[in-house]
Amino acid sequence: MIGRTGLHDSNGQLAGVRACVFDAYGTVFDVESACQGQRDRIGPQAAALATLWREKQLQYTWLRTAQDRHADFAQVTRDALAHALLALQLDPELEPALMQAFNALEAFPEIRQVLQTLRGRGYATAILSNGTPDMLAALLANAGIDGLFDAVYSVEAAGAFKPHPRVYQIPLDRLAMRAGEICFISSNAWDALGASAFGLRVVWCNRKAKAPDRLPGAPDHEIRTLAQLPDLLPVRAAGR
Repeated sequence: MIGRTGLHDSNGQLAGVRACVFDAYGTVFDVESACQGQRDRIGPQAAALATLWREKQLQYTWLRTAQDRHADFAQVTRDALAHALLALQLDPELEPALMQAFNALEAFPEIRQVLQTLRGRGYATAILSNGTPDMLAALLANAGIDGLFDAVYSVEAAGAFKPHPRVYQIPLDRLAMRAGEICFISSNAWDALGASAFGLRVVWCNRKAKAPDRLPGAPDHEIRTLAQLPDLLPVRAAGR
């Protein structure tokens, strides 16, 4: 675990945090599992499709926000998939099955125990995601973890995608907390840095040990798996 100088207690844990807010795609849910589950139909380009689809999906969110031409994440995801299938010369008839698979992504195996531990220690838990409310509801129900989140927030409330500051304002307004009372957890470096630059406490779950990006912000801690997250957060006193 790698930490930065900030509001930490004597044990190096994050002090003053009251809520843990998670990114969904890539953090709670494995975005590569959609193509993995269809690899018999996709063939040897399954990994390449997963990579290009995700790259274009994120690019389209950033470009639409920069252009102030918002479309919801379902449309962006479908557009990115259509591009990726065409670019890799794959059968466009794969689109319906892959879109269905994207709304039933596998949750990372450690997330259930992590959420149970955090809630047991007195922390509110929430999702803050680019996904639409319907997409997120389907994912959480399919994984059987919908009851482990106190709230689910979609960027649709802001009309822009991450890392626009309006998105990171959503949990502050909905939870009635200050930025320093919220720990945001993401496996996407650009998302973690965007939240940090906004003022949230941030844990970057760097699953693949990627080099850090050169952007504003700095995570309070860097971990390799969500299973390490509870060690960064002390048990909260009752009523606090």
